[in-house]
Amino acid sequence: MLCLGIESTAHTFGCSVIEYNKDSSYSELKDSFILSETRDIYQASAGWGIHPRDASKHHSQVAAYILNKCLQEARVDIKNIDLISYSAGPGLGPCLRVGAVVSRSLASFYNKPLVPVNHAVGHLELGIKLTNSDNPLTLLVSGGHTMLLVFHRNRWRIFGETLDITLGQLFDQVGRKMGFASPCGNKIEELSNLSKTNYLHPLPYIIKGNDVSFSGLLSSVKSLIDDKSNSIYDICFSLQETAFAIIVEAVERALAFTGNKEFLIVGGVSANKRLSEMLNLACISHGSDFNSCPLRYCGDNGAQIAWTGSQIYSSDKSSCIMPENATINQSWRLDSVHIPWR
Repeated sequence: MLCLGIESTAHTFGCSVIEYNKDSSYSELKDSFILSETRDIYQASAGWGIHPRDASKHHSQVAAYILNKCLQEARVDIKNIDLISYSAGPGLGPCLRVGAVVSRSLASFYNKPLVPVNHAVGHLELGIKLTNSDNPLTLLVSGGHTMLLVFHRNRWRIFGETLDITLGQLFDQVGRKMGFASPCGNKIEELSNLSKTNYLHPLPYIIKGNDVSFSGLLSSVKSLIDDKSNSIYDICFSLQETAFAIIVEAVERALAFTGNKEFLIVGGVSANKRLSEMLNLACISHGSDFNSCPLRYCGDNGAQIAWTGSQIYSSDKSSCIMPENATINQSWRLDSVHIPWR
């Protein structure tokens, strides 16, 4: 079965074609089932974040090109696609609507089954597939999510999450304060690595059970930036070390409580090498295997939508919707999604 996945939740418009075989080995390590993966990312102006209207305009402008490129790389015709899936939420409304409109148009014109996919579940499911994990304690960290999750009785259960802003938002807002354009995670990591003294500024460290909070940390870091006598490199180093220490403590508590011997990190922030290094050490001390989603698929991508959509359709054909019902849900919680294929 060939599935086309369309992703458009935030700054990325992406399309992917995968070949899904329900009877194939789930332990396949390589990403050979992903026939193509193309994307284009909206670039905000320096010092600014994602403007939903401008990002959706970008998606509309690149949609046809990205779709055609995706099909060409997969060497398939749209008529040969068996299933179309799209990211229905959570995300930015105007951006989500572009993907929904493209998907419903294709499904209607070519008479193809259409499946809505929860974007966050897509991150989790593709990460599990690509790392050959079974049932890991999973950390989802991105611009839109900071959650610790365990799978139980056909749902992903939230073991802990942010009480205010996400880790990705923390880095983006700090980066914009410095004059960079979102997303800023890579820039924060780069500047942190340039700290020669590794001086650690005292910053708010807030964790409540397995829930974390970053708003106080953000305010303090902004104050440090305003004081021009402080080194930007040391500020970024302090930001990373403090924020990551909070996350790692929450992970260690969850590992100790669940006794889980598998750990997985997914989402855009999982590309940060320092975070992976700290989490790996925590996993070693708890006798748990550390896994991270491959770098190419850390960020938003169509493959996560295509893979998850294929599993949904394969397990329940009634999950398909009519094109006219291809709606979106900006606040679609992943713990509300029933998962029958596990």
